[in-house]
Amino acid sequence: MAITVDIDLGYEFAVKAPFKEVFDILSDVPTSVSFFPKVDQLVDLGGGVYRWEMEKVGSGQVSIQTIYASKYVANRAKGTVVWTPVKGEGNALVGGSWKITDQKKSTGLELKIHGKVEVPLPALMKMVVAPVVGGEFEKLVEKYIANLIKKFGGEV
Repeated sequence: MAITVDIDLGYEFAVKAPFKEVFDILSDVPTSVSFFPKVDQLVDLGGGVYRWEMEKVGSGQVSIQTIYASKYVANRAKGTVVWTPVKGEGNALVGGSWKITDQKKSTGLELKIHGKVEVPLPALMKMVVAPVVGGEFEKLVEKYIANLIKKFGGEV
């Protein structure tokens, strides 16, 4: 038995760093992921596909590790980095995108993430577990954004 938790997040902000620096970091998956908290391992599966293996959370018999793979495609001309879920890798499907905009004196960023995480718990637990899992994912993404803002010289 498993619970499916839906994730749907969106953020918009601007940083002081120039477009080229921002794009170069966000389009290089291992570099970008190095700013994301609680990643146990990032595995390059080839062809722009990477498997994320997050640190285990929980304790005792109730511990959860989220594992998923996504295919990344960067397009400098459009200012985008898009990732799509790869089925058959782990217990989650995660996709999303960065939209990076040169605003002359700053760089605008729009981050969208959507996904589904399978948690191996009885359906009765969904009302308790879904908000916790969703909230944890959101905290990780917000810490990732904070780490990037710091790297890019602060928010505008």
